[in-house]
Amino acid sequence: MTPFERFVAIDWTGAKGCRHKAIEVAICEAGNTAPVRITPPAKYWSREAVLEFVKAQASTRTLIGFDFSFAPPFADRGCFLANTPAATGTEFWAFVDAAATDEDLGASGFIEGGLRPHFYFGSDCGPKAPYLRLRVAEALLRERKIGTPSSLFDCIGAGQVGKGSFAGMRLLHRLRTAEVPVWPFDPKPDTGPLVVEIYPRTFLRLAGGRGTKLRNGAELDTALAALGSAPAGLTGPLSDHLTDAIIASAGLRHIAENPHLWRPAALTPALARTEGWIFGVS
Repeated sequence: MTPFERFVAIDWTGAKGCRHKAIEVAICEAGNTAPVRITPPAKYWSREAVLEFVKAQASTRTLIGFDFSFAPPFADRGCFLANTPAATGTEFWAFVDAAATDEDLGASGFIEGGLRPHFYFGSDCGPKAPYLRLRVAEALLRERKIGTPSSLFDCIGAGQVGKGSFAGMRLLHRLRTAEVPVWPFDPKPDTGPLVVEIYPRTFLRLAGGRGTKLRNGAELDTALAALGSAPAGLTGPLSDHLTDAIIASAGLRHIAENPHLWRPAALTPALARTEGWIFGVS
């Protein structure tokens, strides 16, 4: 199997609109060179532009990580959502992409409309606890105190991830239509690119930190060194969107050849078809 030669990490967003300051893309080559920011084709990235960028990697051996939930929980209830016609993650992506009409692969209107009863928007929804479903990999991150991933059904506060995740599922559907494989729904290929789900805090932990955001060049370079990377050499205040992408790019390179991470003990064939997995959770 050909080793990966390039490592891309994408900090994602589900915000409304078609240009997004929060999207950042970083890449590094095999070896120890520092990851670098990929300049967007316009002032800011659109989700559609990210889709085209990933599709353009078709002839390269690139590992590409996105930081959104690739599917809703399934194992806890034996379904994604009540009365949803989907039994696999890929079927659910197709369902979301066919039903959502927001611009730039967005899903805010879809969540706030037809799917609203499944999401927690505040006290008017009743008790919050029943909404806070987690996937198996997310629950493991919490149990191991690596992080506190949010339920994608919680739509309150700046940390909510539902809109970004559902927007991401639209992108995943279009990538698979373009024959870009997505692990573990697809097997790891011998050649070509592969898309995986990431949780950037796992790389911050792996770099020896407390998992908190990095906001300046010195902190970033210290973390990169722990991941076997040369320093990025950036100065001044940095957005955590950018530092997350840079650290995750180096982190993917650091762990990509660990065979145990491609065969996690808790990742069953059923989970691989439905919920998927977060790469790096063993």
